[in-house]
Amino acid sequence: MTETSPTVTLDEATAEFAQQIADQIESFLIALRAIAREADGGRGISLLLLEISQVLLAGARLGAQQDFTPIAEYQPDVGPEADLDEMRLALADLLGGLDTYAFVFDPYVPEVVESQLSDDLTSIATDLENGLRHYRLGNVDEALWWWQFSYVSNWGNLAGAALNALVSVVAHDRLDADAPVEEEELLEVADEILESVDPEAR
Repeated sequence: MTETSPTVTLDEATAEFAQQIADQIESFLIALRAIAREADGGRGISLLLLEISQVLLAGARLGAQQDFTPIAEYQPDVGPEADLDEMRLALADLLGGLDTYAFVFDPYVPEVVESQLSDDLTSIATDLENGLRHYRLGNVDEALWWWQFSYVSNWGNLAGAALNALVSVVAHDRLDADAPVEEEELLEVADEILESVDPEAR
């Protein structure tokens, strides 16, 4: 049986803020599934860039708030996590050679990490979906705490790294005509990667 946290009356501003964040997160989750399902590599990159940018705005708003505090010591049971493995595999197929990338998780402890965009996008979705289940069951304080905590501890960094990777792909594709001669070899590699995602992109 699913348990809910004790009932708490939220002030109007917090309730409105929570609703806005929940709407942004739900929109991102719906869009991410749709992008994976459509399997259109060239269009998918642009849409992922847009959707990640928008969900990062929600994260920035959460990060700018004072710390939210859950009212229960343990998270209430909101049922099993959504099965996102099919979406993860579809994203991996969509991204093709772009899936594996490298980034620095903490710029103050610089260590290059190699990861897969499909894995990281699924991890972001898992964090967000967990909070959304709390929200839908009326555990608004828990949802806000979880979204904020997971933003600063995990999905904010992953979303920022994914955004940077996708911007890099777009930059190589858009700027190659004006690039200096010494960058030609790098751009050839970028073109090969882009063509592996969408052969008609060039």
